[in-house]
Amino acid sequence: MNRSSAPAQGWYPDPAGGVRLRWWDGTDWTESYRSRPSAGEFLALARLKTIADDAGLRAAADEITTSGRDMGGLSRTDAEEIISQVRQVARNEVNRAADLFSQRARTATSELEPLISQYTSRFIRLLKIALVVIVVLVVAWFVFASIANVTFFEWLGDRIDNLTDE
Repeated sequence: MNRSSAPAQGWYPDPAGGVRLRWWDGTDWTESYRSRPSAGEFLALARLKTIADDAGLRAAADEITTSGRDMGGLSRTDAEEIISQVRQVARNEVNRAADLFSQRARTATSELEPLISQYTSRFIRLLKIALVVIVVLVVAWFVFASIANVTFFEWLGDRIDNLTDE
């Protein structure tokens, strides 16, 4: 194989086998390995391209993501400008996501607080009812026990009196 028919540099399945990818530098295999991209990485790449579309940087993002290590003929200043623009767009996206998260957290907190107070007041009400029932039962038990004791002792006294009468 000559240089003109060699594949472009990039990540390819490892010719030695396995599930890793190996870097082809255009002339030979390097000792750089990486795992295959996960579904999350594909989603992140799609999101990066969407962000780049929003900023009008689609062509530059495609060039950067497909060329790997090579900047695709871009000058260093152009590449740095593109990188700074992508960083700014990414910062804006992170700030937007943080604001959205904060807003949702505040909404969830405001919805959760009435639930807590509602269930807390319901619990306290049930606790008060349970305490009243327990107090009533304890009083009833003492009244029953004292009546039962008086009745038992009266009965016992009558039995003893009747023993001597016969």
